[in-house]
Amino acid sequence: MLGRFLLWAVLFFLLGRVIRRFFAAVRQGASPAPPAQAPRASTQPEKGELMVRDPVCGTFVLPSRSSSTRDKSGTHHFCSDACLRAYQETTSRTA
Repeated sequence: MLGRFLLWAVLFFLLGRVIRRFFAAVRQGASPAPPAQAPRASTQPEKGELMVRDPVCGTFVLPSRSSSTRDKSGTHHFCSDACLRAYQETTSRTA
């Protein structure tokens, strides 16, 4: 007798949850859409953007987000301003 009562109680509890969630989803779908926000700058790289190696520490970086310098041997990309300064110091000593 008690087992049957508990089984029915659990069944009604779960049925109540399903019905509540259904109506909450209907209400959410019927509500007006939130106002459009201005697009933010993406934190994801562009698809197909090739990474280049930092000549100082060897880290791979995206050229669009790197510190860079150009010299007679080409353009070099760096993961940080510290690596850029280290490269500039090294090249100024050898020149």
